[in-house]
Amino acid sequence: MTITEQALREVALSRPEYDQIVELLGREPTPVELGMFGAMWSEHCGYKHSRPLLSKFPTESPRVLQGPGENAGVVDIGDGLGAAFKIESHNHPSAIEPYQGAATGVGGIVRDVFTMGARPVALLDSLHFGPQSSPRNRYLLSGVVGGIGGYGNCLGIPTVAGDIFFADSYSANPLVNAMCVGVVRHEMIMRARASGPGNLVVVVGADTGRDGIHGATFASVDNPEDSHRGVVQVGNPFLEKLLLEACLELLETDYVVAMQDLGAAGLTSSIVECASSGGVGIEIDIAKVSRREAAMNAYEVMLSESQERMLVIIREDGLDAVREIFDRWDLHSDVVGTVTDDGMVRILEDGEIVANVPATYYTDECPTYVRPSIENPDTIELRAFDPDVLQDLAHDELESALLELLRSHNVCSRERVTRTYDHTILSNTVVPPIAGDAAVIRIKGTGRGLAMKTDCNPRYVFLNPRKGGMHAVAEAARNVACTGATPVAMTNCLNFGNPEKPDVYFQLEQAVSGMADAARSLSTPIVSGNVSLYNETNGVPVLPTPVVGMIGVLEDVGRSCGMAASAGDELLLLGTQVATLGASEYLAVRHTTIAGDPPDIDPDFEGRLQELVIGLIEQGIVTGTHDTSEGGLLVSISEMLIAGGTGATIDLQALLEVNGGRLDRAAFGEAASRVVVSAPVGMADEIVAKARAADVPVVRLGQVEGPTLNVLGVSQMQVSELAGAWRGGLDD
Repeated sequence: MTITEQALREVALSRPEYDQIVELLGREPTPVELGMFGAMWSEHCGYKHSRPLLSKFPTESPRVLQGPGENAGVVDIGDGLGAAFKIESHNHPSAIEPYQGAATGVGGIVRDVFTMGARPVALLDSLHFGPQSSPRNRYLLSGVVGGIGGYGNCLGIPTVAGDIFFADSYSANPLVNAMCVGVVRHEMIMRARASGPGNLVVVVGADTGRDGIHGATFASVDNPEDSHRGVVQVGNPFLEKLLLEACLELLETDYVVAMQDLGAAGLTSSIVECASSGGVGIEIDIAKVSRREAAMNAYEVMLSESQERMLVIIREDGLDAVREIFDRWDLHSDVVGTVTDDGMVRILEDGEIVANVPATYYTDECPTYVRPSIENPDTIELRAFDPDVLQDLAHDELESALLELLRSHNVCSRERVTRTYDHTILSNTVVPPIAGDAAVIRIKGTGRGLAMKTDCNPRYVFLNPRKGGMHAVAEAARNVACTGATPVAMTNCLNFGNPEKPDVYFQLEQAVSGMADAARSLSTPIVSGNVSLYNETNGVPVLPTPVVGMIGVLEDVGRSCGMAASAGDELLLLGTQVATLGASEYLAVRHTTIAGDPPDIDPDFEGRLQELVIGLIEQGIVTGTHDTSEGGLLVSISEMLIAGGTGATIDLQALLEVNGGRLDRAAFGEAASRVVVSAPVGMADEIVAKARAADVPVVRLGQVEGPTLNVLGVSQMQVSELAGAWRGGLDD
């Protein structure tokens, strides 16, 4: 039988990949086997283009309890506790149905965390949309934010941090990345590794329906618009809450051998991954799987991505006790199969074998590709642009430029979004959204805290992928350090276009290299993550967006720091003084140009700066900290003043001198490794001494006082007017 190209495209397989399957099996695959291969060999599940690159990432440190390869990574946070965390994408579903696409993205990442035995304690989201001048983009933003809030709030998990970025390339292909953090006792960490022939395979939770079929393959092709709405799952957060509590209770017993959520590719991925990682086989009969629609066949059951389902491998003698727990939580469960010792994944339908393939064929034999890597000449030309050829900003233009930047969508307040989320649930949030560079939550029962943040500047990655990848790691770590926490580990979500195009593969390859170097230098291993490729529409890719999710540990959560400047304090700039307008928000807003080379970055220097800032916070020397990112120094200072409800008098003369006398670069240029601190006047001399001892440049900027931002010799502005522009940006 000759399979058609249309049939192969339906399962996202190429002709050579199909031929490889035939060679492995020594026969043509059955329809169910073909669907399962399509799912497991998809980019979403098989990481065909990214797996060779991901080996560059550092994954180990003394804190790492579980690295990549499980549902989530786990790091030691002290007191016998671990933080389990991971980030994943739900980009393509959210482009079609934004509310359910985002909601089920939250549901999926939460299951990844509690499958590890961890209780989820915080959610984060990294969102990227097209310009809000478009009604369609406003609809996508509203739907996605509603879905995240609707699902997370119902689960009782606070959404405490994230980031949002706007650019034209995301108009038809928004990026929706959800991250979850949980806490687990070391001895309770659970893995998805089946073992023990004769042990029972149990599916618990929602009945299986037709929603989500081909979801994994749909996320692995270059034109999701060809698909249909049925591919988007529909979530039920109240059922997920029951599933969460039941599974955590179940893990307190000794009956559980392995646990795996039914996410992308549903039953297929869960049983294949459990069998393959455990070196065993699994046999299931789909007749035993409860279905919402009786007419569903084996192909549909195996590839359904219906939400709120979990696969649990249990000891046979524990079945009654396990069912008692599920019944108490009003959850339906089915024993659908057993663990075998032959290494085969065997699927039966009405007693007939419809799939019988070694588990490792789906995983270990998945092909990988190293594509041609060539930078786009247009990008090289854009990067070569020198922003200093532009006319400098006149003194009387400073106020209008600052207002314009504070109002811009990549700088302005995210309160319109964050007020949709309940960050107070569980009563752990110490530094809430917007109040600091990262969120901080307390770990109940200890004096410790966890800081967390997602970050990425896609413009930097677009114009210089390697440098942009380094910036993504460094800024996420810097955000965490600005709360007083020591960055300890990270997760990432690599959002790129079609990797079969040489210029896109170049972006992916170089960004990964930059991220790996920065992570290694900052001692922040990558313990989990996700890859989302083929993010493009009509052949136009999104900006390369390698989102970093960073977590840090505070030994004393009572010493955490926010960004607010306090009246009477002195402002100081720690770190880099020479800035650039290359790839800056200023250039994009004032000159509608995305061009120039992003700021240089030295990871070793970045590490020294972060260590200095953490030490100053631990010693109680500073009262507010804020790194400078999009918009540069004056934007950072304005945000600190707005948060503190006060003004300041500052002197930019020293920065003007090192920036060639250019006001635009001194005020709005961007640079790596810079943090503005607010400190009592009596502490300023000590900060200067400590900075010099750490070989970190320091500039005394001025005094926090009055109702205005007074830039000496240049301009004086009412902070209330700056606050109005910043708070109203997303409402414009």
